[in-house]
Amino acid sequence: MSNHMQTVQVSQPGSAEELRPTRSEKPEPGPGEVLVRTAAIGVNFIDVYYRNGSYAADYPLVPGQEAAGTVEAVGEGVEGFPPGTRVAYATHLGAYAEFAVVPADKLVHVPDGVESHDAAAVLLQGLAAHYLTHDTHPIAPGETVVVLAAAGGLGRLMCQLAANRGATVIGVVSSELKAKAALEAGAHHTAGYEDFDKEVRRITDGAGAHVVYDSVGAATHLQSLRSLRRRGTLAICGLSSGAVPPLDIELLRGGGSLFLTRPTMKDHVPDTAALRENAAAVFGYLADGVIRPSIHEALPLERAADAHRLLESRTTTGKLLLVP
Repeated sequence: MSNHMQTVQVSQPGSAEELRPTRSEKPEPGPGEVLVRTAAIGVNFIDVYYRNGSYAADYPLVPGQEAAGTVEAVGEGVEGFPPGTRVAYATHLGAYAEFAVVPADKLVHVPDGVESHDAAAVLLQGLAAHYLTHDTHPIAPGETVVVLAAAGGLGRLMCQLAANRGATVIGVVSSELKAKAALEAGAHHTAGYEDFDKEVRRITDGAGAHVVYDSVGAATHLQSLRSLRRRGTLAICGLSSGAVPPLDIELLRGGGSLFLTRPTMKDHVPDTAALRENAAAVFGYLADGVIRPSIHEALPLERAADAHRLLESRTTTGKLLLVP
């Protein structure tokens, strides 16, 4: 058996061209660590942020924070993950590889009946969608919820969970094709990005939304604020168009005593117990059919640069995967 493996590395911050396939020595797990043979890797915008330098990191690095596979070997002191166990992880760098060494406390079990590709497609964004709809703003029946990028991987999951909680969901999308995808995911209405705040007002008879989940950021945050009803909440949950510039807090007062939050995984899923509890809830929703993964395309690992270009083009509906 070869002691080498394929990885994709980025040597310095930059464009998708900086992602280059390499051959590396297969690592060995140390104490408290598990060597995972990768079956499928989820591609997420956070990978882009690490690749282009928006998020600080030491280079060269192997991007990726989400994957599913099987346990190949374990280090000293690891219990509960014998070789052959199906596992997934969503908060550990280094997923763009045939094998990855992952701390055992970052792993979750993949239950029987959940395919590895589906686990890799939903875990990271499923955890985010779960805390956004259950904790950041716990959606109540009868509320109006606006989801931007509603046809993307995160957006589709949020439409599904919000609808399951009894909300009226308005999905903001960039095309008719994506409008169809958002409606199939559970949105009750769709709107384009131009003047979507006015469309939200029209749909709600002038009242506005209880919460807007904005994963676009710089290009949309002001419209998102204008979409809210009195004491509504804007959750900035992504920055696909760039970082939100400094904001005059008087906009919150003038808009109706609004709430603004920038939620993160580390504050909503802060430890192993929370990770495994929330992952179990996500996989439970998956098994029950509440959330239904949509895989846009599964590309070979060496085509990671193509996956990033597709993601940044915003032409995808659903999730992009890489497969070693």
